[in-house]
Amino acid sequence: MQIAELILPVFAVIVSGWIAGYSGYLSRSTADALIHFAYNIAMPALLIVTIAQEPGRSLINWRFLAAFGGGSLLCFFAVFGVMSIGASRSVASRTMYGMAASMTNTGFVALPILQAIYGERAVLPAAIATVFVAVVMFPLAVILLEVRPRDGQGSRAVPMLTVKHVVLNPLVISTVVGMLLSVLGLRMPAPFTAYFGILAGALTPCALFAIGLGLSLEGLRANVKQASLLSVVKLVVMPLIVCGLCALLRLEPLYTIAAVICAAVPTAKTVYILAGEYQCEEMMVASTISMTTVGSLASLVIWIYALAKLAARIAV
Repeated sequence: MQIAELILPVFAVIVSGWIAGYSGYLSRSTADALIHFAYNIAMPALLIVTIAQEPGRSLINWRFLAAFGGGSLLCFFAVFGVMSIGASRSVASRTMYGMAASMTNTGFVALPILQAIYGERAVLPAAIATVFVAVVMFPLAVILLEVRPRDGQGSRAVPMLTVKHVVLNPLVISTVVGMLLSVLGLRMPAPFTAYFGILAGALTPCALFAIGLGLSLEGLRANVKQASLLSVVKLVVMPLIVCGLCALLRLEPLYTIAAVICAAVPTAKTVYILAGEYQCEEMMVASTISMTTVGSLASLVIWIYALAKLAARIAV
């Protein structure tokens, strides 16, 4: 019953957002403003104030990175390889299929859900997973997408564009700032901590409500077959692989929960941005994002219940 009491309010906020958008009470375009605020303001504030208070030695957990990162890369290369068999798809097309099945929305979905259910202690592993997606998965996608022939100017500009996207990512910047404060043993003055705390407190309601508000069931109609298969990989296969790697690496309970939940959330909207930028598999990616978003409402509840025994072992 305790798990249900923790989960239901989280998904009630998402459903409330969907009802507000579906009924026309709020314009779906409002979701974009909420997303921009949550991603660029509230989430960086939460990362700074949380990571800065952590001991420097706990900032990097290599077993967690191996479990979550290993699961992400295994799923990507598995789908990329399968799409190479008996098909004349381009490297760019195969890349988009692989990313649709493996690039997970850690920052905007997993982080607020983990914070809402397991508290501030779950923010750090979610932050590590978010940075992995930003500095490993995103550049990997851009590099592979650039394999296709392009003009000379575009090819020279791409490495700098990739570096810019990674270095200027607000989640990367805020994580680095928090890590520097932690490693150097610097403590923010109380007014600054309170200021960041106020902004951070807006993350969970803004992010969860925006997810529901921007959810369009019409997006599920296109590419249903491909999106269904990719959704199974994203919401079932990838979390299973990550869970297995966590057990193999004997990861502690909190980090195991964070790794599995980060793996079980929907496909990142960043994949659609890439698809649009490179004009490659846009409809398939849009359908997969919509389907994984809807499917995760059920799959996340199942995973959270499945991890309930581990949650009970987390030290208070």
